Amino acid sequence: MRDISAGDRLRALIDTETTPREPGTPAAASDVAPRARVVAVAELPTRFGAFHLVAFQNDRDGNDHLAMVHGDVIGAEDLPTRVHSECLTGDVMGSLRCDCRDQLEELRLLARQPRGLLLYLRQEGRGIGLVNKLRAYALQEQGLDTVEANLALGFRDDERDYAVAASMLDALGVRSIHLMTNNPTKLGELTRHGVRVTGRIAHAMPPNVHNRFYLETKARRSGHMLDMRPGARVDRAARVLTEARLLD
Repeated sequence: MRDISAGDRLRALIDTETTPREPGTPAAASDVAPRARVVAVAELPTRFGAFHLVAFQNDRDGNDHLAMVHGDVIGAEDLPTRVHSECLTGDVMGSLRCDCRDQLEELRLLARQPRGLLLYLRQEGRGIGLVNKLRAYALQEQGLDTVEANLALGFRDDERDYAVAASMLDALGVRSIHLMTNNPTKLGELTRHGVRVTGRIAHAMPPNVHNRFYLETKARRSGHMLDMRPGARVDRAARVLTEARLLD
């Protein structure tokens, strides 16, 4: 059934006073906190469930970021939320070198909640871009891990910026979130930018032969909350319990 009230409330957020930026036109750089504004809303039925797709523009970068909204999230507290960074090779092409596609497909968990949110940030390759990500892949094929490859290319371990994500949540009127993540840096950065993170939902994917070293590096070098000990299993029971608690 079409959720008219939720859709209408989202459409009411569309900023009609600002002329949409032409595709590919960068925004002015600034040290001031960015302002994200809603510029378009459309229904998006998916294989995971019914969502509204919300497009944002902002005055920090030249990217058009997205939100996938399930249910009525305006004014929500403790909202189950995934902040997902774009990964063309994983999200679209099904690469087994990472766990991005598996994480994105956890939209099915959000669709089973009364309401949920996924922010899709256009910051490919942890913020280094698609071409540099492929260059990093080539260095990894020579024996470097993910962190070493980024450093060898002159980047930090993680170049992502979560200030725009915080502004997107503010534009949607979200008051607090339960963040789906295993990344303590993401949690800390969102908090630093003013997001009230009132809970964490474990978000571990089973490794495969191609991404085990990548996941081990995330745990060992970047502090991700993953148990990569030999024989360790993803705690599916804990995730089910978390989901049940959110549905109460």
